[in-house]
Amino acid sequence: MNTALTATYALTVLLLIATPGPVVALIVNTAATSGSRKALSTAIGTNWASLVLIAAAAWIIMTSAAVDKTWLSGMSLLGCLFIAYIAITTLREALQAPALDVPAQAPEQPGRGGLLQGFMVGISNPKDIIFFISFFPQFIQITESFGKSMVVLSLLWIAIDFAVLSLYIFAIGKIASQRSNRIITLASGIALLLIALAGLAYNIKELAG
Repeated sequence: MNTALTATYALTVLLLIATPGPVVALIVNTAATSGSRKALSTAIGTNWASLVLIAAAAWIIMTSAAVDKTWLSGMSLLGCLFIAYIAITTLREALQAPALDVPAQAPEQPGRGGLLQGFMVGISNPKDIIFFISFFPQFIQITESFGKSMVVLSLLWIAIDFAVLSLYIFAIGKIASQRSNRIITLASGIALLLIALAGLAYNIKELAG
């Protein structure tokens, strides 16, 4: 197994998942209004959605093109562009958000969250399938086998996803403020942008060579 590539993948996934978005918003809101048990159930639902999207991405990758160096570099380039887009969007939202340290106000929605709602929110974002398709090809070479690589990548994604969401649930009292969310968003956005720029430079060099 390519340890350096695996570590890069794990770090990238960690930063992507930790950046506040629809899933994190649902988890935080559920933890605040319905308790940690229902929030954990919601997190399991979002994990199931990720598995469905990963399976769809794997099927599309296997049936649409041969896994050769040029194709991988091209898909990696798209993935880096997509990560850069996420980073720029994240930074723009963080810079435009108010920096006042006031408690985050969650709308009163009794019974919000749960397994089904977590699944629906996780799978309803139309850009996710594009993300998985463009993101995974960059790391398929972590093992000698496409199948083994997809299993490792999927397990790492699920483990990191659930761990990060769990931290949000149990640290809700510390992170549920505009100031702390803004800091997390800024840090994640900058790191993602640096990763995207490094990936772009590498893949452009590979395609040109």
